[in-house]
Amino acid sequence: MTARRLGGSTARVLLAALALLQACTPKPKDRIALVGGNVISGAGDPVLRDAVIVVHQGRIETVAPREGFEIPSTAEEVDVTGSWILPGLVDGHAHIERWALSRYVIAGVTTVRDVHGEQDSILALREEANLGGLVAPRVYSAGAMIDGPPATYPSATEVATPDSARRAVDSRAVADVDYIKTYIHVTPALFRPLIDEANTFSIKVTAHLGLTDALTASQLGVAAIEHLSGVPEAASPKPDKFYAEHRAGFFRGWTYFEKSWATLDSAALARVAQTLAERKVVLIPTLVLHETFSRLDDPAILSHPDLRTIPDDQLQRWNLPEMIARAGWTANDYPAFRASRANQDLFLREFRAAGGRIVAGTDAINQMLVPGWSLHTELELLVAAGLTPQDAIETATRNAAQLLGADSLGVIQPGKVADLMILGSNPLTDIRNTRTVQRVMVRGQLYNADSLKAGL
Repeated sequence: MTARRLGGSTARVLLAALALLQACTPKPKDRIALVGGNVISGAGDPVLRDAVIVVHQGRIETVAPREGFEIPSTAEEVDVTGSWILPGLVDGHAHIERWALSRYVIAGVTTVRDVHGEQDSILALREEANLGGLVAPRVYSAGAMIDGPPATYPSATEVATPDSARRAVDSRAVADVDYIKTYIHVTPALFRPLIDEANTFSIKVTAHLGLTDALTASQLGVAAIEHLSGVPEAASPKPDKFYAEHRAGFFRGWTYFEKSWATLDSAALARVAQTLAERKVVLIPTLVLHETFSRLDDPAILSHPDLRTIPDDQLQRWNLPEMIARAGWTANDYPAFRASRANQDLFLREFRAAGGRIVAGTDAINQMLVPGWSLHTELELLVAAGLTPQDAIETATRNAAQLLGADSLGVIQPGKVADLMILGSNPLTDIRNTRTVQRVMVRGQLYNADSLKAGL
């Protein structure tokens, strides 16, 4: 009897000790609390100052004022007092490569909308990036673009008949692309079956137009238009010359298109802008592309600080002199390109005033377009064109997420994915402050921007 009583007593002592030990053992940290930042939600809400954002399992759990908020005991607290927190940026028009992935993250770009690459390799890189094992943005991809005859690039899929257009769409649906990108030689006769087939799979079509004007493309059901392509053709009383130049070659068509903006009637541009807005077409203007190519005659462009982030072998691959030679551009072309920029900005103001949706994009990694940082330049150019800083931020957050059909991206709200950028200065007072990136969070993983730079 005594031995049994002692055994029971010992068991109770052990249980009590175990309970005490468990009570004293700190619970593992399973959350991150960003404390003291000023939150710009991306949804048009007023700034929430001195806030707490709690992140759990890759998603935003709570956004609340710090005063009176009890931070969970399992949260690792990160003091970001006085900083500015935005949704991670989305580059709405890019061509990704592996070397560029971490560079996007360093610049606060947490999602990239890739619009063309070698089909198998680009979709494989998309999957690898999205698994989360790399320091990389989320990637959405069109795979290889679809072009009419002759295909502008060998990596594109050439379609010449309605049946081949439908088959090209089918192959992309099987490959699970996120949307379909078409290129300059797709005519209205090819767009009709292509878009009809895409609609059967609920896949959006985005277009770099050439042989189809923007109004016709929008009427046929194109969801988005890249580079403001097709707009001069729609605004011009005599578009035949455009089509002849597009057929003559990519650079012939681009050069004529780019110069034409300076000659377009403002009333005609307003009419096109109004119609595109009414038809809910999204525009990805890539102003940084237009602006950069218009200034290739300026030696200062070659020493832009953003270019320091580009590896030497990539600068050699760009081979800017060779590209200019292929384009046939001379000293007389650049002033003509620059003369067109005012009407491009005017068109965007008209489109925005009509309720049209703009998405920021860059066309990186083409020549002189820097992954990540060129998107900040795009925001600056959009503000210069007439958008407010708040509007410009939304072009690279909420608007871009809506274009992607990704309702978990682009805003800072409970339940959304934890893709954030933490800035040192207020971008609402000066849009250039989006460049003051201190920390970046992707998929709930928090990175120090300077540490990532040091690891390049």
